[in-house]
Amino acid sequence: MEGNRDEAEKCINIATKALEAGDKEKAVKFLNKAEKLYPTGRAKALLEALLKNGSSAANGAYRRRPREPSEPAGYQPAAEGQESAGSDSKSFTDEQVQGVQRIKRSKDYYEVLGVNKEAGDDELKKAYRKLALKFHPDKNHAPGATEAFKKIGNAYSVLSNPAKRRQYDLTGGEEPTSPSQSNGGGFDFHRGFEADITPEDLFNMFFGGGFPSSSAHTFTNGRTSYSHHTDHRQERTEERGDGGFSMFIQLMPIVVLILVSILSQMMVSPPPYSLYSRPSTGQTVKRQTENLRVDYYVTRDFKSEFKGSALQQIEKNVEEDYVTNVRNNCWKERQTKTDLLYAAKVYRDDRMRKKAELMTMDNCKELDRLNNLFRGG
Repeated sequence: MEGNRDEAEKCINIATKALEAGDKEKAVKFLNKAEKLYPTGRAKALLEALLKNGSSAANGAYRRRPREPSEPAGYQPAAEGQESAGSDSKSFTDEQVQGVQRIKRSKDYYEVLGVNKEAGDDELKKAYRKLALKFHPDKNHAPGATEAFKKIGNAYSVLSNPAKRRQYDLTGGEEPTSPSQSNGGGFDFHRGFEADITPEDLFNMFFGGGFPSSSAHTFTNGRTSYSHHTDHRQERTEERGDGGFSMFIQLMPIVVLILVSILSQMMVSPPPYSLYSRPSTGQTVKRQTENLRVDYYVTRDFKSEFKGSALQQIEKNVEEDYVTNVRNNCWKERQTKTDLLYAAKVYRDDRMRKKAELMTMDNCKELDRLNNLFRGG
């Protein structure tokens, strides 16, 4: 469990940055991950604040979407939280609807990505990453979001290819006016400018799978149409026909590492002391260091085995471990208090502010006491 502490701290830092950027969903995701890796009061406090105020984040949800051109007159779109017959209805915001409409109105690929014609590769990648995350069908449930996502992927696929981009710039980017010009893709601006790969595969190249989906999305690249499922890895394994053996070979290094770790733990003897009573190892006899008066626990035969300089070295190690623990715990207390005050300010929550002010900060007080002892010495 201790080995996961650093990873948990990284997750908390990512969540804090996401919260500052206004991405609550990402913040909750990484706080939950941090709690699973190594539970801390800091992550728990932030998570409680986010979940407590979760209902306010939904106030901007788009409750009634506009009728699509393909829908019959008089059709009433489903309101937020309701399900239409035969399909899952999920909430979406007014901003997401406006974003989809902007993509649909765009007349050329540069306008789709929101860049000028002099944009370089880095600018194209940055624009694509931002839009792909925003319009992915698993994140954006606004009407037409899937078509917008396809159009974004097709735009990047063409503009990131130097040869296709030159040809596209020569041909121009006016949207076709007849169905025959669209190649049946529903999102290509010109005949001949189809993406070499599907928008979903392009997204997976950038984000390693991105948002897992519980349903199949059908994409058309102008030449062929197929369904992309979340269990595509299973299909590839079946096509190879040697999935079981391949999986065994891939897992072999992990199995070896686990065995080596178990053997090394069996061969290494436990330390002669502990800062806490441990009946399982027999370290139940309480002692105290001469210098800082730190309590520690040893076995019954400790006194006969460690004397003189050996005992002094043991007590030095005990005090160093104790000071390190106190310093780390004090840092956590300060971080938790800072996060509580920040969340209280963001959400204007007096309860969280009072909770931060009432924190006893025991480890920080102990650290001050130890510092005073060092100065006095």
